[in-house]
Amino acid sequence: MEISWMNKLIEQAKKPNGTIGSIMIRIMNFAHAGMNKWAMKKMKINRESVLLDIGCGGGKAIQLLSQTNTYEKIYGIDYSEQAVVDSIRLNIQEVQKGKVEILQASVTNLPFIDQTFDLISAFQTHYFWSDLENAVKEISRVLKQDGEFFLVAEKYKINYHMKVYKTKAEMEQLLKNVGFRTVEFFENNNAKWLCVKGSK
Repeated sequence: MEISWMNKLIEQAKKPNGTIGSIMIRIMNFAHAGMNKWAMKKMKINRESVLLDIGCGGGKAIQLLSQTNTYEKIYGIDYSEQAVVDSIRLNIQEVQKGKVEILQASVTNLPFIDQTFDLISAFQTHYFWSDLENAVKEISRVLKQDGEFFLVAEKYKINYHMKVYKTKAEMEQLLKNVGFRTVEFFENNNAKWLCVKGSK
C-alpha cells in the first residue's frame, strides 16, 4: 500500500493531473524556489534574449525568468495539461501582454524552428524524460549558436530516478555528442543541487 502511494506521488510529480496534481505543482513551486534562484545566478540573460523553460511545471521558474528578462519573450512547455493550466494562471499578466507563452508539448518534439532560443532551462525535470538522448538533440536543434542550456536538479532525484547519465562524465559526453562545445558543472555548498551548463 505504501509503495502504491509512493508510485502515485511520483507519477503526479512526473505528470501532474487534476486537483492532486495542482496541489503537487504548488508544493513544487515552493520547494524548488531556492534552487531555481541559485541556478539563475549562473545565467547571463541579455535584454534581447529569447528564453525557453522545458518542463515548466507550475510556472515559478518562468515567473522568476520573466522578472529577470524584462524585454524579450519567454516560452514554457510541459507535457502535462494541468501544469500548463497552472503555469498560465501564475503568469497570467505576462501571458496577456504576450510576453510569456506556455504550450503543451514534449521535449522530444519541440514545436519551434531551428535556432530559436538564446537560453534554454530545465528545472527538476530531465530525470523524468523517457528519451534523454533525443531530448538533448531537440534542445540543441532549437538553441542558437552560442546559446546556453541549463539543466538543474537535486542530486538525490537524479540518483533515484535515472539508470544512465547519472555521472558528470556521462552527462558531459551526451551534451558534447550532440554539439555542445563546453560543459560546466556547478554544485551548491551542501552538494545537494546540481547545475549543468552546456554552451553551444
